Amino acid sequence: MALAARIALLVLLTAELMDILDQSVVLTALPAIQESTGAGPAALQWLTTGYSLPVAIGLITGGRLGDLCGRRRLLLIGTVVFTTASLLCGIAAGPGVLIGARALQGVGVALMIPQVLATLHVTFEGQNRSKAFGLYGAVLSIANVLGPVMGGLLTEADLFGLSWRPIFLVNVPVGLAVILLGRKFIPESTEKKADRPDLTGMALSALAIVLIVFPLTEGHLHHWPMWVFALLAAGLLTLGVFLRHQQRKQNNAPLVPLSLFHGRQFPGGTAAQLMHGLLCGLFFMTWTLYLQHGLGMSPFHAALAFVLLSIGELAGATIAAKSNGRFARRLPQTGILITIAAMAGYGLQIAAGQADLTLLGMTAPVVLIGFGLGMVSGPLADMSLARVPHDNAGAASGLFNTAMHLGIALGTALTALVFFATTDGSPDAGLNRDAFLTVLWWVGSLLALMWALMFCLPRQADNEAE
Repeated sequence: MALAARIALLVLLTAELMDILDQSVVLTALPAIQESTGAGPAALQWLTTGYSLPVAIGLITGGRLGDLCGRRRLLLIGTVVFTTASLLCGIAAGPGVLIGARALQGVGVALMIPQVLATLHVTFEGQNRSKAFGLYGAVLSIANVLGPVMGGLLTEADLFGLSWRPIFLVNVPVGLAVILLGRKFIPESTEKKADRPDLTGMALSALAIVLIVFPLTEGHLHHWPMWVFALLAAGLLTLGVFLRHQQRKQNNAPLVPLSLFHGRQFPGGTAAQLMHGLLCGLFFMTWTLYLQHGLGMSPFHAALAFVLLSIGELAGATIAAKSNGRFARRLPQTGILITIAAMAGYGLQIAAGQADLTLLGMTAPVVLIGFGLGMVSGPLADMSLARVPHDNAGAASGLFNTAMHLGIALGTALTALVFFATTDGSPDAGLNRDAFLTVLWWVGSLLALMWALMFCLPRQADNEAE
């Protein structure tokens, strides 16, 4: 791999790293943000949902705009928006401004992130492509847990008396580096036969996602009134109208080329990615609250628990990256089985009534949870997108990333039913432990469904198939 290609790969992975870090960096800082801004349980949910929802809404559009207008151009525009929004997060005085700035971060990510997978897909070939996707999976896995680690360490350090604010301000120099290096080293790529974007499709897809995610997020807070179910029904109806519109637009630059769903590889992989997002949105937010409220850990010690998880993820992702796709779906399916077994062991520890469970005591199951998850992300992305035509790379990448972020938004909304319904925002240790034990059952079920969906992926790597 040439030096310029290596630098381009580094810049693309750094852009992906910023996205996932900012999805999870608030987790260990939530109690500090709650204390300093007076945010309630609803505001805490919206600090994550307010980020994930604009991402889920805009990823399909962002991916298609990259196909039509230039993937490097959209990546750089999105990075400018994201970096500016990070600065606004860092200087926000109250929860309302902070949630608004988080939403603006999500808009930037929706433009940035589809270009990462799409550019990897069209730029690299053969073993270089497998290695690039392996590194992508490693970055994705590590960032999921590095975010809470950074959040805990930076909050505990209280740099310059800024408490949690440096978790956002650190994005400013990193974002500037991505802009400068990306402009020089990332090759531009577009669809060969670019046409006008499907504005109607963009509006319908955004409306459908809002009408589905918003009531799921707010329903518990308002005790599930009728308007919640009315909005959900309207969202499903809008989704049907969107699909019908796409069907009519197939020969005229649709937002979503329905040819992507021929066969089962891409739709199966995308559905598995949705389950992945759901379990991440549900598990990571509730885990940090369990560690700090259920076990009385400080942000620093909670961050150390995430370090244990990241060690396991790094090991699992390293194995996935070095496999070069040889084991096809068997590798991520094995990772999921390891994660389910480790989750069960962790649940047994909690159910045994260990209110004083220590980091040392939970080391084995937590490291194994990370190890199993680390074996999933890279191979899942590689196999899901392997047979997508280059002209539709942005649209496919947008859909695949939408599945992840929509899953995270839905998973975060699910915390209202699965976790906050028991704790009601209380810091009571017993309530938080009981609620988290319920979460583990849900996460285990999502993992099992994700494992089953992976039977849609190839049994053999493409270079092994006859």
